Amino acid sequence: MSKKPSTKPTTTNPVQSTPAGLPSRAPEPTVDRIEELAGRILRGDILLPKFQREFVWEKHQILDLLDSIANNYPIGSVLLWRSRELLKSERNIADLEIAKTQSGYPVNYLLDGQQRLSTICGALYWNGSEAESRWNLAYDLRTKAFLHLDTLDDPPLHQIRLNKIIDPSAYFLHVSSLKTLGAPDVDALEAQAKELFDRFKDYKIATVTLHEMSVEAVAPIFERINSRGTPLTIVDLMRAATWSEQFDLIDAITDISDELSNKYFGGIERKAILRSISAAAGGGFSEASIDGLRKHSSGELEAAVKSTKEAYSRAVDFMSTELHIPSDKQIPYVNQVVVLAEVFRLIKHLTPAQLESVRRWFWRTAVAGYFGGWNTGNMGSDQKAVKGFAAAQTTEIESVVRNPGAAIWTAQQFRSNTAHSKILILLLAFSKPLDLLTSQNIDTGDALYHGNTKEFHHFFPRDYLKSKGQDCRGTRHPG
Repeated sequence: MSKKPSTKPTTTNPVQSTPAGLPSRAPEPTVDRIEELAGRILRGDILLPKFQREFVWEKHQILDLLDSIANNYPIGSVLLWRSRELLKSERNIADLEIAKTQSGYPVNYLLDGQQRLSTICGALYWNGSEAESRWNLAYDLRTKAFLHLDTLDDPPLHQIRLNKIIDPSAYFLHVSSLKTLGAPDVDALEAQAKELFDRFKDYKIATVTLHEMSVEAVAPIFERINSRGTPLTIVDLMRAATWSEQFDLIDAITDISDELSNKYFGGIERKAILRSISAAAGGGFSEASIDGLRKHSSGELEAAVKSTKEAYSRAVDFMSTELHIPSDKQIPYVNQVVVLAEVFRLIKHLTPAQLESVRRWFWRTAVAGYFGGWNTGNMGSDQKAVKGFAAAQTTEIESVVRNPGAAIWTAQQFRSNTAHSKILILLLAFSKPLDLLTSQNIDTGDALYHGNTKEFHHFFPRDYLKSKGQDCRGTRHPG
C-alpha cells in the first residue's frame, strides 16, 4: 500500500539550481481539502495567471465533477507555482471577485486545475443574481443527483443549494426543516444530507507546489507533470508576463495568424511569430531574449506586433510567388520563416539582386537541413547575418551550411511530412509539371494544398522502377 503524502510542509527538500540560477526546493506534494483550496483562491493566495484558458466546461461537465466528489472518486491533482514573478492574473473566478494580493510576498500561480477549482469555487461560494448562471446549483437528496436550477427561488426542501455547504448553520437549518415534509423517507434524506456535507468538507486532493523557479524552468516541468492536458508553452507564459488592459499577446498573435490564414499560411506556429515579435522589440529569437518582452510597455509591444504583422505578410507573399510554396503545410522548416520575416522587416523594398540572394539562401538552408537543429548560437548568428545583409554590408545572407550530398535523396524514405520530402515536392512543382492525361499545366498550388499523400507513389511507381533495374529503397511511401 502506498504511503499518503504528508499534509505538513516539507522542510528537508534539497536545494536545486534552475536554468536561471535561482535556488529552488524540489516540488512539494501535499494533500489539501477542496474547500480550503477554493478559499485560498478567493483570498488571493492562489492566483489564476492570464495564460490560463477561459473557463470552457459545459454544464454536464460541472455536474460530473461534483458527482465524482460526492462519490469520493479521484479528480486529479492540482499544480501550483509559488513565485515572486509578477504575472498578470484574473481578478474573478466563477462570477466571484478575488481579493487583492499583498505586494512583496510570494504567490501561488495555478498551473493545472483551473477548470476543477473554478467549479468548486462556483458551486460552494456563488451568490449571484442570474438565475441562468451555471453556478446556480443544487443537490437532490432523493435522486442523489446534482442539478442546475433555473430560478432564484428556494427549491423544494429535498433539494439543497450547494452554496449552503460553506455555512454549516444555514445548511443544517435546512436539514432540520426536512421533518416538515412528513414523508416516510425523512430519515434517509437527513442521512444523505449529512453524508453530502461531510464529503465536501473532508474531500481532499493532491497538490504539487513548485518553488521559486524561473519562467524558463516552469514550462518543461509543467509539460512533464501535466501529461493529460494542453502543454504550457512559452507563448502562454509570456502572455501572462506582458498582459495589460491595453495588450494581450495571444490576441496579437491570433490577429497575425488570422491575416495569414487568408493566404493559407495561418498554421505557422505561434512560437515562431513570438520569436519575430521579440526581434522587432529589439531582442533576439531565443527564449532568453523573448523573456525580455516583459520589460516593454504596451505601446512598445503593439509597435513590435505591427511591424511583425507587416513582415510576415510580405514574407508569405514572397514564399507564395517567388518560391511557389502554396501554404504553411509545405514549408520545410518553420524557423526559416522567422529569419525570412526578419529580412522583410528590416528591408522594406528588396532589389532584384537581394531577392535572388534570399531565394538562394532559402533553398541552400532547406536542402542542407540547417534549421533541423537551430540552436541559440544559430539564432544569434542568423540575426546578425540578416542585419548585415539589410545594411548592404554583404550581398548574401551569410550562414554556415554544409553540402549534404546526393544521399539526402536516395538514403531517406519519402514521407510527405518530412522536410526533404517537402523540398522535393516543391522542386517538382517549381518545374511547372504537366497533367499526364491532358498535357495541361497542373495547378500546383491547389494540388499541393489539397494533396493526398497516398498518391505520391505514383510519381515513381516502384514496380516500374524495379523493371528498369533501379534501386527503390529511397522511394518508399506511406501506407
